[in-house]
Amino acid sequence: MKTKRLMLAAIAAIGLALPSAAETYILDKAQRYDTVAGHGYDLVDAPVYYSVKVPDGRYRVTFEIGSPKKAAETTVRAESRRLLVENLATRKGETVRKSFVVDKRSPYIDAETSVRLKPREKGKLDWDDRLTFELGGENPAVRSITVEPAEDVTTVYLCGNSTVVDQEEEPWASWGQMVTRFFDDKVAVANYAESGESANTFIAARRLKRALRDARKGDWMFVEFGHNDQKQKGPGKGAWYSYLTSLKTFIDEARLKGVNIVLVTPTRRRVFDEYGRSVNTHEEFPDAMRWIAEKENVPLIELNGMTARLYQARGTEGSKCAFVHYPMGSFPGQEKALEDNTHFNPYGAYQIAKCVIEGMRTASPALFEHIVDFTEYNPSEPDDPAAFKWVPAPAVGLVKPDGN
Repeated sequence: MKTKRLMLAAIAAIGLALPSAAETYILDKAQRYDTVAGHGYDLVDAPVYYSVKVPDGRYRVTFEIGSPKKAAETTVRAESRRLLVENLATRKGETVRKSFVVDKRSPYIDAETSVRLKPREKGKLDWDDRLTFELGGENPAVRSITVEPAEDVTTVYLCGNSTVVDQEEEPWASWGQMVTRFFDDKVAVANYAESGESANTFIAARRLKRALRDARKGDWMFVEFGHNDQKQKGPGKGAWYSYLTSLKTFIDEARLKGVNIVLVTPTRRRVFDEYGRSVNTHEEFPDAMRWIAEKENVPLIELNGMTARLYQARGTEGSKCAFVHYPMGSFPGQEKALEDNTHFNPYGAYQIAKCVIEGMRTASPALFEHIVDFTEYNPSEPDDPAAFKWVPAPAVGLVKPDGN
């Protein structure tokens, strides 16, 4: 019976037609989400999350921001904390419209096949049956949300691990959920990364197959692995064996669909030598990725080197500001200090996202044309962390993500 229900759900998820016209939702704080209405405030009692039930697809979402009664400052994030609107200030009586394209997906590939989700993913906003928006900020004011199908867009597929994934809970964050803020409304970001994945396990879990199911000629795929691949031991494992084989699979499968692929060398861990220099703990894995990128004529973003410069610019102690380093009691129920030298906090993820976008300038110039509110970024001169403003989401998690 359970298998039959899963099959019926899969058919429904992949068979529903996209809405043919735009739907505008006037935000009424009394409107709670229910399956009949298919929209309303969701998840918590406070008017923070607003959900709209839609089939899988890409949607152009327009937020009408501002209030006739007050000055406001609004931040909007979609699904699992994908940043869209960042600290937007509006005067009393002022209205600003902001549009983005948001990817909505389910794990179903066809009526019999789906992504092998990890247990913790099954309740994740990125994989459910609706689009969910977090309407936050110090004094938010979102008056309406308009949702319409977006067929005239390019999709950027992200494949990677915990340094790329949409981290759903504070204080964890990754670059994949920050780059969304810098694209115009002609580009959708579909982040298929997941914590703990290596290049081969990502493929085995059918994440690549699910991403490519919807991919169209001219779309893009960014691939960053290495952290977890490095820990695999045994015959056939290693940088020059299973890792290279998996990267070649990504390249071949993407090209088969006409998708432009970009390889991204793994972000460095926060490790320094006695002279205060960043240490490449990934051993031969970045070199292996560079080698296959050159051999296959694939564009490469040198994120490994850029993050080395970024950490060194902040220094041995100062670089902690980019990672999940928080003393006991920083978050509700936190009974011990958080000290993680792999996973980023929002400031760090934002800086890494800027590194990736700067890399797009040469690796994917056609895609870079869709970047907005960005001039240039030098990782040796990172943004001042004291000037970085992030209003935390309600969801907090004290468990370290998979991978290291």
